[in-house]
Amino acid sequence: MYTGEMLWPKALTEDMVERHYADGAILRTYPDLPKNMYTAMKNTANRLPNKTAIVDDGGNACSYECLRRETEAYSVWLYQDMQIRKGQHVALLLYNSIKFCVACLALNRIGAVVIPLPTKYKKEEILSLVGKSDAALILCDEKFMDYFDNCPRKDLQVCKVKTRTKQDLSAQHCEKSDDLEEYEFEDKTDAADPAFLMFTSGTTSQSKGVMLKNYQVMHAIVSYQRTLGIVEEERAILPVPVYLITGLVAVFGLMMYVGGTVYLHRFFDAARVLETIKGDQITFLHASPTVFTLLLEKREAYQTLPSLRMLACGSSNMPPAKIQMLHQWLPHCAFRTVYGLTETTSPATVFPADASQSAYLGASGIPIPGVTVKIVDEEGREAEDGSKGEIWLKGSNVANTYYPMDASAALGGWLKTGDIGYLNKDGYLYVTDRIKDMINRGGEKICSFDVENELLRICGVEDTAVVGIPDECYGEIPVAVVVLKEGSLLSETKLQALLKERMAGYKVPVHIFKVDQIPVTENLKTDKKTIRTLFQRVEKGE
Repeated sequence: MYTGEMLWPKALTEDMVERHYADGAILRTYPDLPKNMYTAMKNTANRLPNKTAIVDDGGNACSYECLRRETEAYSVWLYQDMQIRKGQHVALLLYNSIKFCVACLALNRIGAVVIPLPTKYKKEEILSLVGKSDAALILCDEKFMDYFDNCPRKDLQVCKVKTRTKQDLSAQHCEKSDDLEEYEFEDKTDAADPAFLMFTSGTTSQSKGVMLKNYQVMHAIVSYQRTLGIVEEERAILPVPVYLITGLVAVFGLMMYVGGTVYLHRFFDAARVLETIKGDQITFLHASPTVFTLLLEKREAYQTLPSLRMLACGSSNMPPAKIQMLHQWLPHCAFRTVYGLTETTSPATVFPADASQSAYLGASGIPIPGVTVKIVDEEGREAEDGSKGEIWLKGSNVANTYYPMDASAALGGWLKTGDIGYLNKDGYLYVTDRIKDMINRGGEKICSFDVENELLRICGVEDTAVVGIPDECYGEIPVAVVVLKEGSLLSETKLQALLKERMAGYKVPVHIFKVDQIPVTENLKTDKKTIRTLFQRVEKGE
């Protein structure tokens, strides 16, 4: 068992305090922690009013002072016209945009619970989540208005949010209200108030609503700032949805806290991301392994990106081979691995230095200050260093409830992540697999991540994913999909032969299919469910 305070330099942790919250929680956190995300932004606006806060997909720029005014005016409209009150649930079905940011911060100011909904979902999926959320109001893009025609919830308010123009967002045109002083909502809100209801990934029927409180959000944001050394000069790009926990907390929330500038892309396009990095002097990029894989495919056209100083990678495991590829491409750029979940408000562990140059390459870092990590074996006992088991977490940014409460057992105490890993003697966490992705071949356990790493070490393999599929003899067998580099002539037989030289025969995928691209979920994680379905259809001769 390791805690963040044991492992990070004292300069980052010695001022931490024990704080008692209104909900009864007693947690180790940072002094002068802003009450909520709105307060963090307001503090920055007071300090850096003319600094550009956000540049949206159309190139519209919004300063911190303008963002503060827009947010405060919008909060008054929500309160007066839409009758939104503290504790009510409001869903946002909006693309990456300034209007998402304004709505999010305005609701946070009032003390309402923000529910970011996935814009990639279809009508039936959205309605399923809305049904679970108890939303009183949905603020949505015009494209989604017809989703709510004939909605069974007659009490549900649905409001289209207009797009802001460059003129709207100029300092002299920012909305003002003479009544703002009458609505000091922040005086009525508390750090222990629920702030965000985030639905986990997975099928819509199985996804859980994770209720995150203001103090959990702010502890996560300040932890990122301290452990990554983020400063107000940062220019960050957000090319993946802001409704995901990484986008909301690790990029948008983080930039609002430090006073950086965030560039929003409505949709992901690798070439456009690289053009923005080059043209707008981006310094910081936090993304998933899939994003980095797609950027690597374009590296020949962007051989130098001198402004980019740090890459952070979360959401799923980043193979060491890919990290080394990134270092070869951008040797001046530090790579910081992150491990976390929606339930940890994004970060649980962060790599304390450039992972590409570390003897611990492949690890997901050490627990952030305020978080404790332990490994538990199949018998429920704490495992020794170096022994694999389920990763359990607790700490100041770990959620303590799902919503609604009867959707799952309350979290409380330790969070059982469902991930398999181990800790080494220096407190570094190695995440090896998901319990559900562990392949059980006739009693012999196979970590899909281990096989994926070996495939990526083969010259000519660009990307891969390994899954288990049912088998009459062994119960389950490993199979793989691979993306080959241009010009590679590797066959299934050759790949299997090369793997047999590197690992036990039972771990070698029985079938290896070539694909143009690895299937991914809406939040750009490897879609292993789709891959399993592909192989099962082939097995049936479909």
